Amino acid sequence: MYDTSAESSDVVARRRETILQIARGTGSVEVDDLAERLGVTPQTIRKDLNALARQSLLSRVHGGALLTSGVDNLAYDTRRNVASDAKARIGAAAAALIPDGASLFINIGTTTEAVAANFAHHRNLMVISNNLNVIDTLSTHKAMDLVCVGGTVRTGDRAVVGSLAMRFIENFRVDYALIGISALDGDGSLLDFAIDEVEVSQTIIRNARKVILVADSTKVGRSAPVRVCGMEAIDFFVCDRIEDPALRAACERNGVNLVETRPDALSSAQAGADAGASLPAR
Repeated sequence: MYDTSAESSDVVARRRETILQIARGTGSVEVDDLAERLGVTPQTIRKDLNALARQSLLSRVHGGALLTSGVDNLAYDTRRNVASDAKARIGAAAAALIPDGASLFINIGTTTEAVAANFAHHRNLMVISNNLNVIDTLSTHKAMDLVCVGGTVRTGDRAVVGSLAMRFIENFRVDYALIGISALDGDGSLLDFAIDEVEVSQTIIRNARKVILVADSTKVGRSAPVRVCGMEAIDFFVCDRIEDPALRAACERNGVNLVETRPDALSSAQAGADAGASLPAR
């Protein structure tokens, strides 16, 4: 690490352009990784990321930044690669909350797809989804009733959205809803980018007895313009970690069961799975 206190504006500009190039290739960047790669301190990287965020070139999240604006989401293929290890752990922990014989909705999102990938050993599930990637993942599962929501297909991420999808979902009342979102405010608000997608998610939440939110920590503090709901609508929140005190307080205030999947919180994930099997339906 070298002293950056006297570096020129050109050096700073070149480093920040390098950071943007890395972010464009991966969809996200982490402070510690950038500090090691660029040979500067984490404090310097945080200043760079904050400056790039003020220019709306990056969106700051805990521990790093995402390549996105406040009104446009990342491309689907990029989203799949953001926090992929965390999503895999979240997927396994959330799937453990679902008992055999349950009925559930699964909405659009790369994290909800990670949950679906962990249903190989479940039996007698009824799964209703507006996510065609989930439908593909589960289509060869013989011990499952699989229902595809009808409506307009958004080709970028194969989501089924719109008024037809909402009316279709209204025909069901299921045990669980698995919900993924794009952003989380510290006050506990769930946020997303597309109004038609949000309306479908709200319909799913209204027609489920229990709601399981799945989201990794890169979503915390991220900006998105449309509110889905608050933590009062959530029964379980499965995440890799929550380090925002305000968000943790919002979960506690609303009686949300937290399941954190980072390696030092695996016992918490198991406790969440046990609680999911015993709590009465809402």
